[in-house]
Amino acid sequence: MAGTESENGGHSTAAGDPAADGPAAHDPLPRLRRRFFASLVLIGLLVGMMIGRLTTPEPARLVDVQVFEDALRLRFNVPAVYREGNLDGAYTLLLQAQGRERAGQMRLNGQSIRWRVQPAEHGLTLHLVALRPLRLQATAQEEDGDWVLEVRLRTARL
Repeated sequence: MAGTESENGGHSTAAGDPAADGPAAHDPLPRLRRRFFASLVLIGLLVGMMIGRLTTPEPARLVDVQVFEDALRLRFNVPAVYREGNLDGAYTLLLQAQGRERAGQMRLNGQSIRWRVQPAEHGLTLHLVALRPLRLQATAQEEDGDWVLEVRLRTARL
């Protein structure tokens, strides 16, 4: 009596026939489709990354620090975002820029003021330290194609 079981290909339907319950013939289309779509995704990712690199703005870079009698001038290649802080004679300016460490000293009304620019976690930090509390006014302007941040200093009256 004939059964419905497959006997090693011994039945009348050909192997790979969709109507047969046996293993399907090797069809290369699904594999090719996966490779094609994977390559499209990869090409799209690479093109997107290239466009992103082209449209990303250049990071601000500290070019120079100039010391004047009552001011510090910080020169950047592009505008830099900054935030001010003040605590008992010490003044901090947090800059979102890149640059190297610099330090110096200046005198204001006979009083010594030390300043230091150093790398921080998210950019640069300008520290100004004096014996008396400082009052500062930071102004930004564009000059000769560079961005200049001028920090004017004056001592606070006690």
